[in-house]
Amino acid sequence: MPHFVDTLQQDAAEAIARMREAALEARRIHAHAELMRHMLTTARKVKDRPRAEAVETVVGEWMDAWNLARSDWPHIAREMRVFTEAFHDYANEPSEANDARVAAGAQALDAALAREGTSIAEQMAFRSQCAHGWWELVAPVPADLPGRKERPSVPRPAAGRPFWDAGCADFCR
Repeated sequence: MPHFVDTLQQDAAEAIARMREAALEARRIHAHAELMRHMLTTARKVKDRPRAEAVETVVGEWMDAWNLARSDWPHIAREMRVFTEAFHDYANEPSEANDARVAAGAQALDAALAREGTSIAEQMAFRSQCAHGWWELVAPVPADLPGRKERPSVPRPAAGRPFWDAGCADFCR
């Protein structure tokens, strides 16, 4: 029969393991959701422009925020275009059909990134100037991330505050 201290240590280890899994899942879902929010916000800003111009503007802002040149990912250019076109169409007509196209575009982009060993959420967390500060506490940006850039706009956790309060920069809201 386990003794009191041993039981407490086991309970603590199990609780920490659950916390790790929950934090990783929260980071993944939140980073994914934040890119979608940014894409829709940007698509709404340019929705009245001609489609090709609007899509190019959104992709440009997206890649700028991720500190990437559009030419850095030529092998997923099609998925990026289809994904962004779906947001443009949804911004102009928020129908069920266009919502389904946004979801399908996100899934196709995530599949293309998975072939590269990454995901929308990982790239958003590791590259975006609009990343939330707490994400890096859950999973730090790899030192060898190709094209890694410093991101001084990402808020750092503040002393005396819970880590999850470290959100995104004001200009990202």
